[in-house]
Amino acid sequence: MLEIGIFHNGASSLPVTLTKEGVAVNDGSLKEVHRAAQETLVNQVRQGILAERLGFQSFWLTEHHFQPEGAEMSPNPLLVQMAIASHTRKIRLGQCANIVVWHHPVRLAEQIALLDVISGGRVECGVGRGYQPRENETLGRPYGSTIQDQERNRKSFEEVVAVMKKCWTEDSFAHHGENFSVPPTYTKWNHKQTLAYFGMEKAGRKLDDVVAIGEPDMYSAGNPVQATTTTLKELQVFPQPVQKPHPQLWEPVTSSRSIKWAAEKGLNGVMIVEPNDRLRKNIDIYYEAAEKAGWPDMHGRGRFKYGWDAGKRRGIMTSRYIHVTTPGKEKQALDRAARAMELQFDYYGPFGFGAVVARLNEPMFDLNKRVTAEMLREREIAIQGSKQFVIDKIMKMKTECGYEDFSFLAWFELGGFEGREIEDQMQLFAEEVMPVIARECGGKVELPSVGIDYVGAPATQRAAAAE
Repeated sequence: MLEIGIFHNGASSLPVTLTKEGVAVNDGSLKEVHRAAQETLVNQVRQGILAERLGFQSFWLTEHHFQPEGAEMSPNPLLVQMAIASHTRKIRLGQCANIVVWHHPVRLAEQIALLDVISGGRVECGVGRGYQPRENETLGRPYGSTIQDQERNRKSFEEVVAVMKKCWTEDSFAHHGENFSVPPTYTKWNHKQTLAYFGMEKAGRKLDDVVAIGEPDMYSAGNPVQATTTTLKELQVFPQPVQKPHPQLWEPVTSSRSIKWAAEKGLNGVMIVEPNDRLRKNIDIYYEAAEKAGWPDMHGRGRFKYGWDAGKRRGIMTSRYIHVTTPGKEKQALDRAARAMELQFDYYGPFGFGAVVARLNEPMFDLNKRVTAEMLREREIAIQGSKQFVIDKIMKMKTECGYEDFSFLAWFELGGFEGREIEDQMQLFAEEVMPVIARECGGKVELPSVGIDYVGAPATQRAAAAE
């Protein structure tokens, strides 16, 4: 079975230009870049809605901030997807990824749960650690994260994920770790409603589990809630997600260590730009680690198919740059796409992403080597050409990587392309390519229609309750 989503990284629509040093960047002033960023956000909402109408199964956004250079911009994927959710009923809403070390875990858990409730249970929750110091040191510092210390960053990431799971799955909880204390142990809370509520047996949690009752504090000024030695021991986070126990978690993975951690913890993996042979090796690493760990799965369903399991929604998903050319316009389109990809990799390259695009027989790939469009196309990371060319290369990827079911993300959005041009590509692919590869894969997964009704409750839940 086949599932196809769309990946949107938030590249600028401003033209791409080469500086005198030969570096590809936005061709615009900062004021123009700011205006283009506004346009990008509106296009993300438009394209998320269009994606459902064209039959794509999912729409994925990244989280990136502070980028005048033009490669990517998506500061709040959850807020954008809330707008998409209000105009759709089927499409899955994924983040690749929420950089969780830049957020308080309780606040982020609330926001993800809000999207899951409003969308009727359509969230695919991506979690990531980040890799760019400009973002991480600015946003992660209050939460104990720094990308300049990888081990500290990993520990912060793991703690945030643990707290988020507690918010989603436990009616009442406490967490006291290296970076977060929820609730803080000094939190005074002598509130009569709280005491009355947890004094009722039907609450399901005893009063002394939730608060530590103390005497009035004669040295504290203020209202009765604070003028006390009674402290809060547990917190209750609302809402919890519609999906139980919580939305499926995903992690962008590249290193063997991160691949194994995701497999052992039951997270799905997202691999963005690996060539087929490296992708196959990474799927092997993931699958072997999952098998060794006893097939971790939040629903306890055991073994899942190699590569991707459409029924269990478990495994590895990848992405490819896609551009379908039309007769007579091939050269112009491919030239523009080449500049757009070089814009992105002139940004990614200094972070070491050149190593990710290397084939397995290139262990000494020069990290300082410029990644070109020709290189991306030759490695079939960028699949750009005629309709039949695109079909053939996609099916080759499925075969060479050994997927049983098949799931991948089409990356249509490119720097220097206007929103309408990206939407034309989405439509061309949906009409000319997707039906062919769906037949080759044994059919396309059909998602159920879900959503909210006029009183705000998930329509599917209300219908079930009415029965």
